[in-house]
Amino acid sequence: MIIQRVAILGAGGLGAAYGTQFMRAPGFMTQFIARDGRFERLRQKGLIVNGEAYDVPVVHPDDENAQTADLILVALKQHQLQDALADLQRFVGEQTLILSVMNGLDSEPMIGDRYGMEKLLYGMALGIDAVREGNRIDYSAGGKIFFGEPLNDTLSDRVRRVQEALNRAAIPNEIPADMMRAMWRKFMINVGINQASAVLRAPYGVFQTDPAAQEIMESLMREAIAVANGEGIGLNEADLQGWYDFLNTLSANGKTSMLQDIEAGRKTEVEIFGGKVVALGEKQAINTPVNRTIVNAIHVLEAGR
Repeated sequence: MIIQRVAILGAGGLGAAYGTQFMRAPGFMTQFIARDGRFERLRQKGLIVNGEAYDVPVVHPDDENAQTADLILVALKQHQLQDALADLQRFVGEQTLILSVMNGLDSEPMIGDRYGMEKLLYGMALGIDAVREGNRIDYSAGGKIFFGEPLNDTLSDRVRRVQEALNRAAIPNEIPADMMRAMWRKFMINVGINQASAVLRAPYGVFQTDPAAQEIMESLMREAIAVANGEGIGLNEADLQGWYDFLNTLSANGKTSMLQDIEAGRKTEVEIFGGKVVALGEKQAINTPVNRTIVNAIHVLEAGR
């Protein structure tokens, strides 16, 4: 069954960037799911992505006329997910597939608990440098969506359906053979670049060129590697160094989502990054002093918002 109806939950940088790509592509009926103030803002102001204005089709989750989607893309912050899960109820049907591009390692289990893992594929976005200010989103690098079953030696029908849809929408994508290892590698990257950028108030360009900033970022990442290996994942130094290949493709003025949150006075996702590393370290009897310090620093910054 070809994917035609696409629903987007979340209109931040990722949701707006990928949602508008589906809107521009032929053969899709794309809509954003939102309630309350977000619903009104999207309906009245739409989105401006890379300078182009979009009238966004937006549907309220309580709309009795809402139709089920073939594909739901979830692009929220982790702390928004629990309350938003019920908003998908009218859009999940027998053939619906759900793909999360959220940060961290916990969104898939949460969505799967509510709607069934048989509807869910694992996913993540890497390399996109979207910056959001209000309803305006700008990015120079669109990155790539990595997705699939936990193991993808042979592609399932579900994976092939989503692959065809992403290709038709001109969204770069890749299906890793070992999706779980790929997600832990993305987790390692976020632990480093998101947290270090938030504390240093530094855009990507600083980490592309400044050895001191790189040392802070890498120290955070090495603790993430240690706890990942304690979970049997098997990350290594090559995974860390390979991050620079992505980093150097990003706009020097681009900012991580956590830095944008700090600057805008919003709650960050520190709990699913450094907080997760610290908790796993305690469970595994692995010291994580750099992450513990940075988590405390970000909590101080949040308290000052």
